[in-house]
Amino acid sequence: MPENLVLYRKYRPQSFKEIIAQEHIVQTLQNSIKADSISHAYLFTGPRGSGKTTIARIFAKTINCQKPVDANPCNKCDSCLEITNGNSMDLIEIDAASHTGVDEVRELISGIKFAPVKSKYKIFIIDECHQLSKAAANALLKTLEEPPSHAIFMLATTEAHKMIATIISRCQRFDFKRLHSNQIIEKLKFILKKEGVKFEESALNVIALNARGSFRDAESLLDKCMNFSGDMLKTQDIKELLGMVEVEQISKLVDFIVRQATKEALLYINQMADEGIDLQEFTKTLVFYLRQALMLKINPEFLAKDSGGLTAEEVEVMKTQIAEVKEKDLQNWLEKFIEAEQNMKYATILQLPLELAIVDICTSGA
Repeated sequence: MPENLVLYRKYRPQSFKEIIAQEHIVQTLQNSIKADSISHAYLFTGPRGSGKTTIARIFAKTINCQKPVDANPCNKCDSCLEITNGNSMDLIEIDAASHTGVDEVRELISGIKFAPVKSKYKIFIIDECHQLSKAAANALLKTLEEPPSHAIFMLATTEAHKMIATIISRCQRFDFKRLHSNQIIEKLKFILKKEGVKFEESALNVIALNARGSFRDAESLLDKCMNFSGDMLKTQDIKELLGMVEVEQISKLVDFIVRQATKEALLYINQMADEGIDLQEFTKTLVFYLRQALMLKINPEFLAKDSGGLTAEEVEVMKTQIAEVKEKDLQNWLEKFIEAEQNMKYATILQLPLELAIVDICTSGA
């Protein structure tokens, strides 16, 4: 594989053994392979960057592999190599986000009746399938109802609720989990060691925090940071490069809100605006911080399992900060700041929705 590939392509898993965090899905698929009980349609749904299309490709590779090893592809036979290199004639992939029309789907489907060129199965992976038009979805449904024995469909989506129910009912559904920050960090460490790049532990926390549970986003961020930092990944470099909001900055605003210090909170927001801080990114991180705080309030053990990239010290500060705050108040704050984040996209004065949310929370006592 070429060395100049971006990280998410260079280190993309090529067998089930390399998959992280989706063990329940991997085990079920491998058991179906061993039992030779392959369905004609699968639906992979879950957050972006959680491995849906990666697992779909590995599954396709395994069931067409000439010499599979314990329900894993050998990655040596012609079929495996063709899929790895993206030139297999028996694996057809389309992105429904850019191929929504009924004519494009019908053209795809018209090739289904023909037998595979080399392999046992002809496999169709349709990414972001919820974006198919209604007519295109109905055309796909007709094929799913009476598929030829050699055809397998694998549909991937981040929004299964937008798909027509009859398509979902024809598929074997798998729900993917959002990746925990510690799982992302472990894989990033593996990549950095392979690349021979030294790193500060806290730098990986920053990347995991910014990736919001998407491993693909984490790899893309790591790629960008490595190009910037060279052979030593430093936390401060990453924060400067990504224009990231410091957790300390968020914590300071939350302190003002807890004390209902409206004047100080508004001055602080305007000070950050004057310093060129991205207030939309600030509000997004504030929502994330308050969500973690609410989970911590409900279950003190929650952040022990997944801190979301927060350090142990930051979690301790959060505990002290919200000690006297009620769950209902945290929920109310979250709702108001989520609304502010949405309104900032269209505001003529960028910080105004954020300021209004702060005034509302501080003056209402909740």
